[in-house]
Amino acid sequence: MFFRKILFPIYLLLLISCSSNEKKEIAKSNPSKTQPEIIKKIFGYPEKEYIIHQDTIRQNQTFGDILFSHHLTYPKIYQLATKIKNRFNIKQLKTGKTYTILSKKDSLDSLPRPRVFIYQPDNLHYTIIDFQSNDTIRVQNKTKPIKTVRKSAYVTINHSLYQDMTEQNLSPKLAMELSNIYAWTVDFFHLNKGDEFKVIYDDIYVDDSVYNGIGNIYAALFKYGGKDFYAFRYPSDSIEDNYDYFDEKGRTLRKQFLKAPLKFGHISSRYNLHRFIKYYGRVKPHLGTDFAAPIGTPIMATANGVVIKKGYTSGNGNYIKIKHNATYSTQYLHMSKFAKGIHVGSVVKQGEIIGYVGMTGHASGPHVCYRFWKNGKQVDALKEKMPPAKPIDSMKIKKYLSDIQNLKNELDSIQ
Repeated sequence: MFFRKILFPIYLLLLISCSSNEKKEIAKSNPSKTQPEIIKKIFGYPEKEYIIHQDTIRQNQTFGDILFSHHLTYPKIYQLATKIKNRFNIKQLKTGKTYTILSKKDSLDSLPRPRVFIYQPDNLHYTIIDFQSNDTIRVQNKTKPIKTVRKSAYVTINHSLYQDMTEQNLSPKLAMELSNIYAWTVDFFHLNKGDEFKVIYDDIYVDDSVYNGIGNIYAALFKYGGKDFYAFRYPSDSIEDNYDYFDEKGRTLRKQFLKAPLKFGHISSRYNLHRFIKYYGRVKPHLGTDFAAPIGTPIMATANGVVIKKGYTSGNGNYIKIKHNATYSTQYLHMSKFAKGIHVGSVVKQGEIIGYVGMTGHASGPHVCYRFWKNGKQVDALKEKMPPAKPIDSMKIKKYLSDIQNLKNELDSIQ
């Protein structure tokens, strides 16, 4: 009897313990009871509730064509297009861009019918047209969440800016952005072997992993021709996007004229008053600088100005002349064609595309002949010293130098 009194509580304790362990084993074998179900979504809509179709817009394919091919009737399409016309232009759909259709079956219909149309003009932006309700049609313009990753790079020039960056798995877009920043300072047609640059910038990713290009370039150092050219991104009151690039002393990198009317290529012939020209078979002054590049390469205005001539002559081919101010004018010869919307009287901005490289007129190969006038006289554009644009205000220079110091230290320490 005594032992029974002692052993019974022990037996009861073991029974409770076993029961508890069994419950734990059951919980482990049925994780769904303890973990909430993960609902997968597409553009905010639960995937399991819809039939999903993703595709790209084909040539000449219309908004109506797409929806009709997914069993929406033409009266419904017309009704939908009428209701959204002030919020979404159905004619803006472009060939090659992505669209998504979310369809459903209802109790009275055996065919799945479109309920939501999503148009993606690029990786970042999309428009949702939700017409699940006949009474309320929602049109929403949205932007995907982006992630920026701060990076740095150090490249030594062995071949060309583009090739050397590509060999280090850096984005070609970074090369383009650097060429824009240094367009007034570095002659990218004459980079030397051993020139180098360092840069601090952001890469942009959509959906955490889809690369979407370059973000801000915060600072750069170009070692060019044995000299250091710093560039720091800093607020400016003098340009549209409120940011410009300045050097380590607060001087702007932006000058009155670009170094060249092309972003990439090479100089095939310089300004030369005594050049023997094969085409003519004699010595004849060459009053411009020839930049060779493939046919169709965009040609840019090297400074703000107004188009004063546009036309064709047997020697110049298709050409444009721009007056920049009372002192300077430029001319661009041998174009394959003019840029859309460019005509006499057009106001053009520095870097704006005005035409495309060709070999019209007297030309032995595809190039643009770039001519430069100063006070009515043609001069060598490469030898003209252009005054810089507005520097950092003298009242703000002390703060500027303090603000860029950490970036400068970071640049200098990149190995």
